[in-house]
Amino acid sequence: MNTIKRREFLKFLGVTGGSLYLTTHLSGCLLTSKSKNNPAWAISPSDADQVILSKELNYKQFIAWNDKINETESFGTNNDYIAFIQDSNNEAYLWVNHEHADPHKLSEYKVLEVGRTKEQVDKEQLAVGGSVLKIKKQNGQWQIIENHPSNLRVTAKTKIPFAGNIKIQGKDHAIGTFANCAGGVTPWNTILTCEENYHHGYGEVEFDDNGNRKLKRKKKSLNWHLFYDHPPEHYGWVVEVDPKTGKAKKHTSLGRFAHESATTVLENNKVVVYSGDDKDNECLYKFISDTPDSLESGTLYVADLKLGRWLPLDITKNPHLKKKFKTQLDMLIRTREAAHFVGASELDRPEDIEIHPNTKEVYVALTNNKTKGNAHGSILKIKEKNNDHTSLEFQHESFLTGGEDSGFSCPDNLAFDKTGNLWFTTDISTKLLNNFPYNSFKNNGLFVVPVKGKYAGLPIQVASAPVGAEFTGPCFSKDYETLFLSVQHPGEGAESLSELKSHWPDGGNNIPRSAVLTIQGPLLKKLMS
Repeated sequence: MNTIKRREFLKFLGVTGGSLYLTTHLSGCLLTSKSKNNPAWAISPSDADQVILSKELNYKQFIAWNDKINETESFGTNNDYIAFIQDSNNEAYLWVNHEHADPHKLSEYKVLEVGRTKEQVDKEQLAVGGSVLKIKKQNGQWQIIENHPSNLRVTAKTKIPFAGNIKIQGKDHAIGTFANCAGGVTPWNTILTCEENYHHGYGEVEFDDNGNRKLKRKKKSLNWHLFYDHPPEHYGWVVEVDPKTGKAKKHTSLGRFAHESATTVLENNKVVVYSGDDKDNECLYKFISDTPDSLESGTLYVADLKLGRWLPLDITKNPHLKKKFKTQLDMLIRTREAAHFVGASELDRPEDIEIHPNTKEVYVALTNNKTKGNAHGSILKIKEKNNDHTSLEFQHESFLTGGEDSGFSCPDNLAFDKTGNLWFTTDISTKLLNNFPYNSFKNNGLFVVPVKGKYAGLPIQVASAPVGAEFTGPCFSKDYETLFLSVQHPGEGAESLSELKSHWPDGGNNIPRSAVLTIQGPLLKKLMS
């Protein structure tokens, strides 16, 4: 990364004018995150089976898989997205997604093994979905309020209606939510949790040119359909959850695909929701509601980067779609097909999406795309026309920020703090961690890109995850004194309890457990001052 590129990257982060001049020139020769002149608070990549933090940060284990949240329910597994909703000066609701089940840890079932049992499936279904926790701050630390009525689970067994009285395959509701990856918070403080790789549960459906439906199932899956044969079309949606009651509904209006993120903003009396489809060569979407207080009606759009336009996925606004789809619901069930049919841009696994707190620009993590030779990923920035999120025109910039020079690879979850520093986690797949071409990055990490000072514009590693794990769901408390962070799937890749690759966090010979951490320390204040 040379000086010109760094100057461009600072502009990319919204640093301009005099501050751009100062941060570019005070540093002298340009540094990278791997430089010996890194700040004293940086860490080096690690392959240790532990959480390693900057010396100016510290963490506490807030909650982990199987910890009790009330008298009858436990915290789920493989926690991902975290949402913090302030309720009073010292109380809040915390929502945590539980993305997927590890059969060998949950039910001692090995994928492809014969003799699957209903009891094993039940254990897996109760461990995914999401958790609501009522929390309070005492003596500077957040803790769970034991047995609070709002401490509850939403699982793959919860009955969830489709919003707007819609019926799919003859049902006005789905049984459960799972594959919950990233998400968002609505302006009225409900949770949006996204169903991503839902096909592992009940398979997928394909449609021929005449719209005829055919089930598609892989042998290497959870095989839940052997005991609960729910339609695949009931999954792949954005689910809205009221954290106070646990009441939920699935929104077909936002489309069906491997949803990654549902980042919301209120603009011109409408709610705008950005979402990516986390798969190679899939697309970026934006939903614009009809009203400021509901997502049940509105228009779904998909991005065309070449034209710099949002294309409507609505058979009334885009009659071309009527050539392929019989109804609007038919099209929404097959959103991916519709996006490609109208000529949307194919992207490199669009994952988390965040909006810059100062510039209003939209940032999209593009993790990688090995089919196109992009092993290390990039970050896409979208600038809506007139900084209006309801606009249908935009400009964009793409920077290949991952790689050896910058010291990180495969950006995944993003978060901005109140100053505009960009925090992000990485998601190098478990099979490739510490292997080519990712050897030098070692375990997955947490990075920050400061927007001012000597190291402005440089990605600096501040945390390293345990073996096989990734950090997910970075989320700041409202006072920005605490960063909540998930440690997901430590030891992933083992196929039986005799082949464990991690024993984090309990050590010894214990089964690894996903957990949520609370991170504090002087570095947070330093970077945001």
